[in-house]
Amino acid sequence: MNTATITPTIGRSAPEEAALPPMRWWPSLGVAGAVIALLLSVSGRHGYHLDELYTRAASRHLDWGQIDQPPLVALVARIETILFGDNLTAFRLVPALLIGVTVVLAGLVARELGGNQRAQLLATVAAAASGLALHTGHILGTNNFDVLVWVMVSWLVIRIVRTGDQRMWPAVGAVVGFGLHAKYLLVLLLLAFGAGLLVTGSRRALFSPYLPAGAGIALVIASPVLVWQVTNGWPQFEMAAALSTALAELSRISFLPMQILMIGLFLSPVWIAGLVALLRRAEWRPYRFVGIAYLLMVVVLLVMGAQAAYGAALQFVLLAAGCVVAERWARTVVRRSLLGIAIVANLVTSAVLMLPVLPLQTYANNVLLQQLAIVQFDQAGWPELTAQAAAVYRSLPAEEQARAVFYGNHYGQAGALDKHGAAYGLPPAYSGHNSYADFGVPADDKTVAITIGVDRAQFSRLFADCRPAGTFEIGLPVSDLGQEFMVCRGPLEPWSQMWPKLRWIGFQCPYTAQAVTAASKEGCV
Repeated sequence: MNTATITPTIGRSAPEEAALPPMRWWPSLGVAGAVIALLLSVSGRHGYHLDELYTRAASRHLDWGQIDQPPLVALVARIETILFGDNLTAFRLVPALLIGVTVVLAGLVARELGGNQRAQLLATVAAAASGLALHTGHILGTNNFDVLVWVMVSWLVIRIVRTGDQRMWPAVGAVVGFGLHAKYLLVLLLLAFGAGLLVTGSRRALFSPYLPAGAGIALVIASPVLVWQVTNGWPQFEMAAALSTALAELSRISFLPMQILMIGLFLSPVWIAGLVALLRRAEWRPYRFVGIAYLLMVVVLLVMGAQAAYGAALQFVLLAAGCVVAERWARTVVRRSLLGIAIVANLVTSAVLMLPVLPLQTYANNVLLQQLAIVQFDQAGWPELTAQAAAVYRSLPAEEQARAVFYGNHYGQAGALDKHGAAYGLPPAYSGHNSYADFGVPADDKTVAITIGVDRAQFSRLFADCRPAGTFEIGLPVSDLGQEFMVCRGPLEPWSQMWPKLRWIGFQCPYTAQAVTAASKEGCV
């Protein structure tokens, strides 16, 4: 057998590196370089994603937190823009690099589980060919760091269990503290791992003097973002409530299909095999906590009505385990060929769905792609929306233009005008959505508001006169298709007093004009 049998050494103080197969660094780094090159080659196509427009605006208003996310991604966007300019390829450089590191980590996880060099390389290749890697590596967002941190924490905890070197808990704490600057969802992984370790024979890893030290390091590093949450009334909980209230039923219905799509249809048998092996194989009994943690996470997400994507990063670890299983299975030419075909098929389908490899109209004209490749349309239409908003602005008399501002119902609309509006000489755009509400409030002398997609009844109560000015039209099924432009004149109270009425926490449903908030009882339709 080419795969080493690893005997965990919980309670011992030193790692047994000799028990591990050697790591083939150059092939793994080559795979990482290839996926980075692929991602950067298409990074400038289509346009900014809805959330990237928000992040771009947030990078000009840095703080220790936002209502819906910690500050790290906005800081990275700011640094990228300063170093490389305000362009899409520069914006997406860090996501590509981070996913390159993540796929190498997948090979390291396979190594920790006793995978030989072929299994390690297979894990790296499979991770790079997954839908999760291509999606996460393409768009700048909280998932870039979150996926990396989840896989790194998993690798470190597996190492602690295997080697018994509990001195690595402070390293785990440092990674966790850093990760909490990107996404609070990391707490879910920690709770799931803790529960998994408690119910298995690996629970001794939790009773270590180094674990409190690691927890202390994590709290110290994460303290600025935690203090921000406390002093601002824990808005993350309100945001989570808005998502859960709105998407519970839809999330439960789509949970299983999303579990398959996140890695990819053709590689799903591999990560599922990894899950089964972690739960059943005697030699992997010490690592059973990973499989248990995944199952616990699935239960929690289903009960909460949360999105399946929240636990997708742990599927990377299951995929790495599955590659150890698959390498042992693929000992004949026929089986190796089937495995190779599955990887190529998964790469191609994931690239089509997650990356802008086809013309937008092709996605729009195909019924299946239109439903599965929604991410493509979230990167489209923003220049056109800005151009049509500019036409409304130019239709106003000069004296009204001087007193006009734009108001977008959600942060994508305001972010689009912030990005593309300078070419048309447009005034600033504002929004009360999430933390965009904190990026600025119109001056009280601005008495004309050009609105996009707002509730007409609400704004008619806030202004003396609101009149329709057309709708957003584009030949693509983008989420803002048909959104109404209005020109509202004569605010009935100063903007500074009106602004609290315009603030809202939630999100915009895809393919509808429906805003979903924590108080909403309706989901996306």
